[in-house]
Amino acid sequence: SAGVCLTSLQALKICYSNILAGLHQKAVCVASELTSPALVSKFYDPEYEATHDNPEKDPYMAFEKDFMRFMLSDGAGAVLVQDYPEGACPLKIEWVDMTSYANELPTCMFMASELQENGRLKSWKEFSPDEIKERAVLVGKQDIRQLKKYIIKFWVDHIETVLAKHHVKAEEIDYVIPHVSSMFFYEKLNDEIAARNIALTKEKWFTNLTSVGNIGSAAIYVGLEELIRTKEIKQGDKILLLVPESGRFSYGTVLLTAD
Repeated sequence: SAGVCLTSLQALKICYSNILAGLHQKAVCVASELTSPALVSKFYDPEYEATHDNPEKDPYMAFEKDFMRFMLSDGAGAVLVQDYPEGACPLKIEWVDMTSYANELPTCMFMASELQENGRLKSWKEFSPDEIKERAVLVGKQDIRQLKKYIIKFWVDHIETVLAKHHVKAEEIDYVIPHVSSMFFYEKLNDEIAARNIALTKEKWFTNLTSVGNIGSAAIYVGLEELIRTKEIKQGDKILLLVPESGRFSYGTVLLTAD
């Protein structure tokens, strides 16, 4: 269990499992992100200056770090999990399932380190103070080449696998909340699902990305709250939560039923 966005479902599974085991009757699961202090320009300027006019420096590495600055927002969300239904629209957790492809795919998102050509992550502890500053070692980075190549294909692989595992037909799902980092991937995900003839295309989707932003691990809880508040959820409706994790290409899915 590791990552950023997927930690929300990892925490939810811990709460859910403890309640199923009878260890607790209630649990509050919280996800919060405060990324903005790490995204201010002072942490990026030294590398910009070092790569801007130097033909021997690769400005692409600076771009990989800058890319994330415009993809992330602050936010928090929470869910109450308990062993009995309560309230106007209680949702039953049918299952929480996750898959990691870290054994098959390279590291894609990381912080306080640099990815070497042989795939090894070189820790900040192995750099000099000047290198840490000039190479912006401490800031978050994402290999967008790997992201483009793998993120959608393996996400839909995961979706197909868990639906089959739990004997759920896509046609039975009423609402889908996909956590995507940008509307670019929103369309790419829809295209891949449609190409595989899975009945989970965007006609069933709900997103508040364009109004709330990408708030990482908190996004799925905040999206679920807004779905319940703004849509007429009926008893028996099935809601699918989809969360990708680009750090090591891990994915999580949750099936909820309105009780």
